[in-house]
Amino acid sequence: MYISTEGGDSSGAQKIGDFFYISNDDDKTSTEVVFDCNDRCTQENQIAQVSGGVGALQAPVDNLISNWAFMLMTSLAWTLKAWAALLVPVNNGCLQQHTEEKRKLLRLESKTFVNAFIRIPCQIVRQGHRRIVRVLNWNPYLQAFFRLAAMLKC
Repeated sequence: MYISTEGGDSSGAQKIGDFFYISNDDDKTSTEVVFDCNDRCTQENQIAQVSGGVGALQAPVDNLISNWAFMLMTSLAWTLKAWAALLVPVNNGCLQQHTEEKRKLLRLESKTFVNAFIRIPCQIVRQGHRRIVRVLNWNPYLQAFFRLAAMLKC
């Protein structure tokens, strides 16, 4: 049996909390047990988002066909979020940073994704025969958004 703890640092900084991981898997090291538990927490967070955050399991309509249409729309929105995150290009120059951004995008809640990728406040200016789009607000996902937009522009 392995018991592993993870928490504050040794510099005397204030501890926020301790996490205890208990496992009966003798083949894994304590580090592997911690990473496996964290991966499982990611899955549980996604299940919680589908059941509560997205509203996928709370159809507001009264018949089976309407419920099916509502579930289809919810599934398409979730798929759009996942595909957008998977399609974000990773450049070799910033491999570690871009890979971390991609991982964060895959783990975003739906509401955060909508605010970061869909509801971007812009000013559109027509000047001669061209349009200028000015982004009026900054968010931490804009670099990934612009890489995705450049990649999708054929």
